[in-house]
Amino acid sequence: MSTQTGPAAAGADLAQLTLDFHHTHQLLDPAAQGVQEWQVRITAAGTPVGSLTAVRGLYWKSDNLRERMADEQSFPALVAAQLLDEGGRFTYEFEEFIESASSVLVVDRLHVEEAFADPLVVAGVVAAVIDRLTDNYFAVVLPAKSACTNAGSALLAEAGTLLSAQEFSDELQIIDNALAAPEEAAQHVRMRLRSLARHGQRAEWDEDAGEEDGWDEDGEEDELTARTAAVLRVALEELSEQIWQDVTAVGNAPLGRGEGRVLGSLPPITFHQNQQWRRQMARCFDDLAADLAQTGTVRPGCTGEEMALHLGIDRAKSLTRNRPRLVAETVKGLGEDRRDFDWDWCSDVLFEDHDVLILFDASLDGIEDSGNEINQALGLASLAAADWFVPFRPRQARDPDRGFSHS
Repeated sequence: MSTQTGPAAAGADLAQLTLDFHHTHQLLDPAAQGVQEWQVRITAAGTPVGSLTAVRGLYWKSDNLRERMADEQSFPALVAAQLLDEGGRFTYEFEEFIESASSVLVVDRLHVEEAFADPLVVAGVVAAVIDRLTDNYFAVVLPAKSACTNAGSALLAEAGTLLSAQEFSDELQIIDNALAAPEEAAQHVRMRLRSLARHGQRAEWDEDAGEEDGWDEDGEEDELTARTAAVLRVALEELSEQIWQDVTAVGNAPLGRGEGRVLGSLPPITFHQNQQWRRQMARCFDDLAADLAQTGTVRPGCTGEEMALHLGIDRAKSLTRNRPRLVAETVKGLGEDRRDFDWDWCSDVLFEDHDVLILFDASLDGIEDSGNEINQALGLASLAAADWFVPFRPRQARDPDRGFSHS
């Protein structure tokens, strides 16, 4: 992509951006059934910094959607003229262009303050509007680059490109919500915005962008923030409780995929391990949680701890998405940091490699064997279940007499 983040956008407090959706519906107004106009206000820490308009054209609820949208004037009228015939039906060209759409969302009239006037920021806003106001049967229409008449429409045009919009005409570009590409593009936009908000720079636009470390050239300390460490500790403690329940319930019995709360989520090579092995695996969660409690950071010391930490990070990510009240209680009194809850960064930095995750690939059955050709070619080590608790660095090994948290 050619667009670059300017100093204003990089310095703006993107983490404080919120969207306020406003729509007034007159209950008995027949015109309100066919077209809805939503005003979206963009605020930063409660201060208005921009706005845009989103017009929903609902085909099956309109008597004649072309006439109804034309009555809105300006850009929605242009959209109506190109996508619908005089009878209010979608044109042949439009139906050939998209997978399946029964409604349209027209996004226009963007105004945004200079600090946030970046196509990436606008693309994030548009992606959020699409999530809120559409489903898979919507076509989202934005201005095309060649038809831009002001700074707002130019930003929308560039945002459309970032979100995989396709040019329908010289004036219009369309995002087809029925396709996978727009959602994938929206995920890339969100990832890059998180990088920009946390680190002052955006991640690269490529398939490996999730593996960017995201730090400034001057570098930042490769340590967990206090809030990140606190939530990760809660996640590991929760998983510890669950896996110890598994150990008690399962004993030495073989497992199947998905059985138990934690043991069944491990790679298949572990399903026939005995109870003592499972107790050692459960202790990995306890050891990592104890490290976080004592030092505020964590480094896995064996393959079992690597797997426990991978599961812990996944659970911590789930907590920040689904348990906001629990997270708020967990981090109460801890100072905020722009790097808080960057779980992708945790996955990148807290491990020497991700070799243990290869064990989930059924097509590589047997790769844990040191005699396996692929194992030897890749220089893999300590993947066999019997080696999971062998310390990577013997001089830094944990006390072998430390015992278990559960008898």
